[in-house]
Amino acid sequence: MTTSLVPLILLGGLTSAGVYLLLERNLTRMLLGLLLISNAINLLILIAGGPAGEPPIWGRGSEPQTTTADPLAQGMILTAIVITMGVAAFVLAMAYRTYRLTTAEEVGDDPEDAKVSELASKDIAAVEEDRPQPEAMRDTDAPDELDALPGYEGSK
Repeated sequence: MTTSLVPLILLGGLTSAGVYLLLERNLTRMLLGLLLISNAINLLILIAGGPAGEPPIWGRGSEPQTTTADPLAQGMILTAIVITMGVAAFVLAMAYRTYRLTTAEEVGDDPEDAKVSELASKDIAAVEEDRPQPEAMRDTDAPDELDALPGYEGSK
């Protein structure tokens, strides 16, 4: 199977632009990035579906095509479009609600997350202080009391 280079370049461009927009702190840009990535995934499924062919319906066909198109790729793309619409509606509703509450579209740092992060770093420092440090004298080649089995007197 041969694939044209143009859809692959378009796929890479859509994915990179979508990731760039998704990493922004603006909810509208995040939504646009999500839509670009979903369109890139749809293009990837279309490319992976193989070459075009006859419609996958019995009794319908065109003369020049000898192969049948894969209906699985078409069904997966339609399902992905519906899922993308649902996720986009959710993100859009979340952006609208955030704008109504704060009159800003930027996603800020959550003060509760900052408190939890600060407490976690303090807890890690406290655990590190309480951890017993290995003794330097113990690391020798001499046999320890745990090296021998109980009741074993050695070979006689």
